Amino acid sequence: MNRSISTLIGRNTKLDGGIVFGNTPRLRWANWIKPDQDNLVDLATRGLLVQQAGKNILIVAGAEALLAPPPRTCRCQPRAPGLLDTLAKLGLGEGDIDAVVLPHLHAQLSTELAGLVREGEMPRLLFPNAHYIVGERHWQRARHPHPRDRGQFVSPIIHRLEDSGRLVLVNGGRCDQLGDGWQLHVCDGYTPGHLVPEIAMPGGPVVYAGDLIPGIHWLDLDITSAYDRNPECVVGEKERLLDHLVASGGRLFFSRDPEIAMIKVTRDRQARYTPFDQHASFSRFEA
Repeated sequence: MNRSISTLIGRNTKLDGGIVFGNTPRLRWANWIKPDQDNLVDLATRGLLVQQAGKNILIVAGAEALLAPPPRTCRCQPRAPGLLDTLAKLGLGEGDIDAVVLPHLHAQLSTELAGLVREGEMPRLLFPNAHYIVGERHWQRARHPHPRDRGQFVSPIIHRLEDSGRLVLVNGGRCDQLGDGWQLHVCDGYTPGHLVPEIAMPGGPVVYAGDLIPGIHWLDLDITSAYDRNPECVVGEKERLLDHLVASGGRLFFSRDPEIAMIKVTRDRQARYTPFDQHASFSRFEA
């Protein structure tokens, strides 16, 4: 099957550096991504568009990507480009998306969106013709969250997904809406039931690691996040996934790295994972 992949760039998000780098000392991570005066670091919100057999399939980590951008109250200031703008550059609109794979349903809302949700004016869900594909076990977590991560889920988004009539819950490694050449790995370290999609490509598989390995600095097995529900589990899951990519010659796609979208990985003599063949962005990549 002919298949191509493209990067889709959403609006950057700012998160507390101490949270996203967990137990890593600030003196270390501040050299990787410079924080602002409030200790916030800029992270990407990057999606992957897979085009195959006349279908357009989108993978996005985080349910905030499903919300339509709120209307501008002042047209004197240009809006930062978002997911729909990148789609438009590829000649596609939101109605052209056939399926959206959601590795997890955590949502990092902007201040503006969070205010709308509090006021009961949450924007509509994007992609009106798409099936929303979620891991069944993670869906149960989202519907009945643990107090430890309840704040990561936005109830109105969960209810709208449930009421859409287009929610598809997957329990195994395959999904009919995605077809052949897809493998859905299930991980529990970042959040229970987190999906990690693997897409077969001619030059080796491409893995969308989502928030299991959000960026290049998390290739180090010891680097975890305060968002991780089970950091010890994260370390083992990262090692198995990275060893698989080394053995298969596959590529790793980053959802959060502010500069790098995709890499290949090797393991050096000190057993450290080292990136090479880096791509900042790509359009209809087929190799």
